[in-house]
Amino acid sequence: MPYLYQDSKARPAAHPGNARATHSSGKGYEQLKQECLRRAVLFEDSDFPACNSSLFFSENPPIPFVWKRPGEIVKDPKFILGGATRTDICQGDLGDCWLLAAIASLTLNEKTLARVVPLDQNFGPDYAGIFHFQFWQHNEWLDVVIDDRLPTFKGRLVFLHSAELNEFWSALLEKAYAKLNGSYESLKGGSTIEAMEDFTGGIGEMYDVKAAPDNFYEILEKALKRCSMVGCSIDTSSAAESEARTPFGLVKGHAYSVTGMEEVSYRGRQVQLIRIRNPWGQVEWNGPWSDNSAEWLSVSPSEQRRLSQAARDDGEFWMKFEDFKVHFDKVEICNLTPDALEDSTTHKWEVTIHQGSWVRGATAGGCRNFLETFWTNPQIKLHLTERDDGQDDCTFIAALMQKGRRKLKKLGAEMLTIGYSIYESPGRDGHLGKDFFRYHPSKARSKTYINLREVSHRFKLPPGDYILIPTTFEPHQEADFCLRIFSEKKAITEDLDENVAIDLPEPLHPTPNPQETEEEKQFRALFEQISGKDMEISAEELEYVLNAVLKKTKNIKFKNLSLISCRNIISLMDTSGNGKLEFSEFKVFWEKMKKWISIFLQFDFDKSGSMSSYELRGALKAAGYQLNNYLLQLIVLRYSDEQFQIEFDDFLNCLIRLENASRVFQALSAKNKDFINLNIGE
Repeated sequence: MPYLYQDSKARPAAHPGNARATHSSGKGYEQLKQECLRRAVLFEDSDFPACNSSLFFSENPPIPFVWKRPGEIVKDPKFILGGATRTDICQGDLGDCWLLAAIASLTLNEKTLARVVPLDQNFGPDYAGIFHFQFWQHNEWLDVVIDDRLPTFKGRLVFLHSAELNEFWSALLEKAYAKLNGSYESLKGGSTIEAMEDFTGGIGEMYDVKAAPDNFYEILEKALKRCSMVGCSIDTSSAAESEARTPFGLVKGHAYSVTGMEEVSYRGRQVQLIRIRNPWGQVEWNGPWSDNSAEWLSVSPSEQRRLSQAARDDGEFWMKFEDFKVHFDKVEICNLTPDALEDSTTHKWEVTIHQGSWVRGATAGGCRNFLETFWTNPQIKLHLTERDDGQDDCTFIAALMQKGRRKLKKLGAEMLTIGYSIYESPGRDGHLGKDFFRYHPSKARSKTYINLREVSHRFKLPPGDYILIPTTFEPHQEADFCLRIFSEKKAITEDLDENVAIDLPEPLHPTPNPQETEEEKQFRALFEQISGKDMEISAEELEYVLNAVLKKTKNIKFKNLSLISCRNIISLMDTSGNGKLEFSEFKVFWEKMKKWISIFLQFDFDKSGSMSSYELRGALKAAGYQLNNYLLQLIVLRYSDEQFQIEFDDFLNCLIRLENASRVFQALSAKNKDFINLNIGE
């Protein structure tokens, strides 16, 4: 089940310099390395052992892999040879071209590369068989250590490798990323933008090439100049088309990286070109402006040198931008800083981040199609106060990410279909109820609900207050999520579900009433019959009394109250401390009970005798308790059944425990207040 977040407040973006060590020993890279050097042993990573479970979770290896260290594969291994470049990335027998396309883009930015791949690592005198890499995960930078044992077959690397056989940084990076996600098999299939974000902590944007804006060339050119990472792909119409080659040498359903944008002088006019890399290290475009095309004969040698044009089968090629728009379908851009791509000036975004969970029966309400539960999803308020420079609107990007699904693949988890809606705020605080969404349309929404790790979109809205609702498409689906808001000007966000408040009526006290009601007379007679002259009853006797009364009450389909409930009632109402309930105490409780029964019937919409757990928030609020998502989720996990239903007996127990807790809280608050006043008086 998801992690329940006790604190859902907005957080600033994480700083890469504060990477957290992740090894189970609690030790960091340097400490582990020094221990190995001191003991004169090579590091062996018990967290990601050299065995089949680190390779595959759904099958046995198709061939007998042998784990070898680089020094056992070649005589003179190097971590990086002649600089880390995009030609160091050649795909092996794993379907992770999306990851390799991201690594190729990573090599275009030395600063970003050095953060992910610390360059002070080598196979020199202080070699200890241990390496480390840093990745961003849901607003946190992690330092992942690995040993350098790599899967081989017949003495050659099976997965990612460099064109230079004695260079190993890329193979070790792939291993660290596989460890982060649980296994090598977990890396099969993905979106390039996913790895790009894990390498940078940046924000991703996706473009449909066929519907791209008129200035798309300038957008891509500006993105590369700002060191943003850019990937592209060709859609498939069926699974059979995956990695099918077109007549022009392109591969469908395959992740490419964009590595350059240039204009070249050709026969007296300027032609826009785009440079693309296939992570296979081979199989290239064979149309106009390909490596051996006739167009290059009309380009001067100096221009060819400027463009690093060379006719070799290395997976990288140029093509005319107009042809690119015809043959490719999707472009993914990861903005590193992130800087706005559509403005001429470079500036930083303001960033806030919310962590949350969709929990079945409590906050997993599904999309707007499911109105009865949609309102129970987490709600984030967005205050847009400052217009963009020279504009009437406020620009922001909302990026919703589901967490940890790739690592959960081995447990059968798949990416959920996610998205979000944005509503104008009605101007009141607190969680918005069902009726608001019944009568108010959304102001904006994510383009689509899709089963990607992250859904993001850029919006321009007038200044004002808005409510953003992150959801799965179907209700009852559980996951953790991370919502990031990138705004051009400062925007304030707050979780509408973070406040806890108690608004109970003044407690009733037993008071003598010379004129008893007919109901009280019946209770007194029943009390005398069961308890005797002392008019006190035990939990077992209270169970009999309450169930006898409830059975005679119309419109109630409750099951019997449990003995545990009756013991809890006595703990709430027993003022004498003798473990029994006096008649005067029972009368006070019965007034509470009638109110709680009325609330339960109000939220038992189908009159079945049980209440949907998704209605619990409203029912508790009617009883005087406003809870945050964390407390609500805990209560639902404790009191609801597998069908997300809550019986009255469980509802009663919940209210009794909340009232007991509120009494303790109020007593402590009063004590602290007296202590503060005492200190002030001194």
